[in-house]
Amino acid sequence: MIPKSALSKLTHIVGEKNILIKTEDLLPYSHDGTQHQFMPDVVAFPKDAGEISRILQLANRERFPVVPRGAGSGMSGGALAVRGGLVVAMDRFNRILLIDEDNLIAKVEPGVITGHLQEEVEKRGLFYPPDPASLDVSTIGGNVAECAGGLRAVKYGVTRDYVLALKVVLPTGEILTTGVQTAKGVVGYDLTRLMVGSEGTLAIITEITLRLIPKPAMKKTMLVVFPNILSAARCVSMIIKQKIVPTAIEFMDSLSVECVRDQLNLDLPKGDVTLLLIELDGDQVLIDRDVRKIEALCQKMGTVEFRLAKNKGEAEDLWKARRNLSPSLPQLRPHKISQDAVVPRSCLADFVTRLSDIGRKHDLHIPSFGHAGDGNIHVNIMFNRDDKYEVAKADKALKEILKLVIDLKGTISGEHGVGISKKPYIGMEIPQIGLELMSRIKSAFDPNGILNPGKIFDVNQRNSLLQ
Repeated sequence: MIPKSALSKLTHIVGEKNILIKTEDLLPYSHDGTQHQFMPDVVAFPKDAGEISRILQLANRERFPVVPRGAGSGMSGGALAVRGGLVVAMDRFNRILLIDEDNLIAKVEPGVITGHLQEEVEKRGLFYPPDPASLDVSTIGGNVAECAGGLRAVKYGVTRDYVLALKVVLPTGEILTTGVQTAKGVVGYDLTRLMVGSEGTLAIITEITLRLIPKPAMKKTMLVVFPNILSAARCVSMIIKQKIVPTAIEFMDSLSVECVRDQLNLDLPKGDVTLLLIELDGDQVLIDRDVRKIEALCQKMGTVEFRLAKNKGEAEDLWKARRNLSPSLPQLRPHKISQDAVVPRSCLADFVTRLSDIGRKHDLHIPSFGHAGDGNIHVNIMFNRDDKYEVAKADKALKEILKLVIDLKGTISGEHGVGISKKPYIGMEIPQIGLELMSRIKSAFDPNGILNPGKIFDVNQRNSLLQ
């Protein structure tokens, strides 16, 4: 609970119009994409790094938690106030500060919507590749905090590959600039990379310098229909083996297909089928060549339909189905456990086949979809939280799936982060010595444990809010 004296000081820092304390006003900031809910005591909307610095200094004196929050679209609970306290909403940090066409960089504030940045740089013939499915709502700051990946990661990499520099406020209130604005830079430890993916536990980001690349000349989208999961997964491996690197290779199993067909009334194939959405970009001659190669490979692997989008509108309809998959799933069951596991591409066929076996074993709907090109599959265990029997089955299925991921030399999270949803399982992947080292890093940044406590792992800190 935040003391009344501290609330008065918070109001003085950001202004009365930029503080929320009523329950009905706090509710929208109590949940995220995980369906969990934790009510904050206060929400504040600072306007600059100076105000955030003063907030954090106050939090250290008064020992209350501070939770940074972007759009609240995260899938691991990273922006939830699990210990109550103050949510620092970054809504007012919403400016694109610079698009430098000579040096191929952009400077943005963390509240900028990812899709808006992409639109602005593309107007100048430039390209910002990270492309999370939530790009129309998620913010750049949230993408950096979680190291978001997205549909185009198979060719272009993830958010960390485009972050050159950061301006941050440390938990103790100091303002720090990390990184460079140049193509190279190796002076000292790479604090920028340390911040990327730290889920708001090490600092609050207030400015981001991003690397841009030239916009590809054109792109083409293909829909490929397979009679089963196994043939689709094997086809992905064959495409990569042929040294073809698509912009995206997205996978949708039959349950996923049914959900988006009914939800959006799209012209998608019926029956027990598996889909691949494949996109190529670059030079037209090379794209046309690779389209022919991919079509031949798909035919060899037993495709029942190969459809090349005739125009931009058809391509957008196909990607609309993919981007609306997650919100369409509750028609199967009201609740879900979302996982974003990654396995080596060579293990993809084995993984998706055994995933289906786990679903049948526990009599659960477990639709899967995602970034097959880099082995990142979004696994969704659908269940009814009000049914204790289904809850128990979902828990058993989750543990089996995560064990399978580790056995296949994969990782339990490719882009959603750990937050609170994967916190109980982090020890399956990170050895104890690694967790202890991370704990010491957290303590060095945040000696009083006030910044986003209760996330990722438990910290061994004296006087910490995490205890």
